[in-house]
Amino acid sequence: MAEPKIKYDRQLRIWGEQGQAALEKASICLLNCGPTGSETLKNLVLGGVGSITVIDGSKVDAGDLGNNFMVDESSVGQSKAKCVCAFLQELNDAVKAKFIEEYPESLIETSPSFFSQFTLVVATQLGEDSMLKLDRICREANVMLIFARSYGLTGFVRISVKEHTVVESKPDHFLDDLRLNNPWPELRRFAESIDLDVQDTVAHKHTPYVVILVKMADKWAKSHGGSLPSTREEKKEFKDLLKASMVAVDEDNYREAIEASFKVFAPRGISSDLQQILNDNRAEVDSNSSDFWVMVAALKEFIANEGSGEAPLEGSIPDMTSSTELYVNLQNIFQAKAEADCLVIEQRVRYILKKIGKDPNSISKTTVKSFCRNARKLRVCRYRSIEDEFNSPILPELQKYLTDEDYSVAVGFYILLRAVDRFAANYNSFPGQFHGGMDEDISRLKTTAVGLLSDLGCNGSTLTEDLINEMCRFGASQLHAVAAFIGGIASQEVIKLITRQFVPMSGTFIFNGIDHKSQLLCL
Repeated sequence: MAEPKIKYDRQLRIWGEQGQAALEKASICLLNCGPTGSETLKNLVLGGVGSITVIDGSKVDAGDLGNNFMVDESSVGQSKAKCVCAFLQELNDAVKAKFIEEYPESLIETSPSFFSQFTLVVATQLGEDSMLKLDRICREANVMLIFARSYGLTGFVRISVKEHTVVESKPDHFLDDLRLNNPWPELRRFAESIDLDVQDTVAHKHTPYVVILVKMADKWAKSHGGSLPSTREEKKEFKDLLKASMVAVDEDNYREAIEASFKVFAPRGISSDLQQILNDNRAEVDSNSSDFWVMVAALKEFIANEGSGEAPLEGSIPDMTSSTELYVNLQNIFQAKAEADCLVIEQRVRYILKKIGKDPNSISKTTVKSFCRNARKLRVCRYRSIEDEFNSPILPELQKYLTDEDYSVAVGFYILLRAVDRFAANYNSFPGQFHGGMDEDISRLKTTAVGLLSDLGCNGSTLTEDLINEMCRFGASQLHAVAAFIGGIASQEVIKLITRQFVPMSGTFIFNGIDHKSQLLCL
């Protein structure tokens, strides 16, 4: 196994061995291998997914040579799926690659059960009708689905999954779990054993800030009826007390304590985001519950009992100015508490599994440990079905986007991307696709877009003439640069879904290549 580890070294640093293992087990199906689909799959093949199946019924023509690097002159007249598949296979021989020369639309129509064999389907350049059908099929079969489309200078990416749970959400900024506002007995005892008024200046400037803050917070609470600083004045006063305790100007540990003092003021207990997950009706578990919800049920019990309102401790501490001895002691106290918390949750998990009739050892120790370490950062993502969004979008949101200058182009493109499909259904071609008749196409597209808006409940809303003209000028072309960008976004979301790391996008991602803007619409 040494070879692949070296091969994927850089990405292993991002999503680790477990993430890579999940990718290598995944089987991906791509519908339509024009530039948008080919670029999406290229990134996934290089990343090392287990297997790919390319589905496209078209033949390579001269136009494909201008926007798809995965076909060349010798491919003209051949099956596009076959050529792209062969090219992708060359990029990574560890990936199993196969193709089916068939139009995705007919496969969706005639063989819905075909899709249940895949981990995830990437559907590119599909019309509205096929999107609705495929979404229904994949939801039924519990197959993850991502739609992507590029169209001239615009494009979109939309995830569709009933529910996606994330343990390792890896947020960019997150508060350390130090419990300075609510220390447990061992941490409190450790802090009490250290004298802040020590005469030795070296010892004074090497007392870790965690100890300084725990002691000062305790001292404050004693003289303020048990409560910690909450008003602006009190917080300032608390910082002034810290400043006054410095005996020399170069005491970095006290400077760190002043900078970190906001951690003392933070509210105790758990965040509203986590509370929402605990209150979710999926946290009432039964024999059909996933491992994630079983662990949430155990977490809920822990917070109500042993945790006294707090989640299990993460157990790591940041770097800080300190003597080695005190830092190591502090590290051990945090690790011991984290391990004790994790053990309690593990026992609760085993008990719950037994109660719902599952094997009590079916969730591994490693899984529980990772869950405890990330308990404060859990995320649950749910996506409306395409049918719900298309037939009854969240009206207040849609109206807000239409009237908001910042969003008007993005929502304009969103409406027009749907309007061109209606247009094509009525006139058998996309607006501006063929020479001549541009003016007629512009007025037809305008009428179609206005009709669509009123069907969605936005009577009287219109889109700018400029945007409608642009959409017609695009003539349904796929530009390589836009397709590569949309493919990059789509493949990144695929990796988030398969590795169950990071948080996938929550709405419809719209790329506006005219103003170089990317926006998310939650409808």
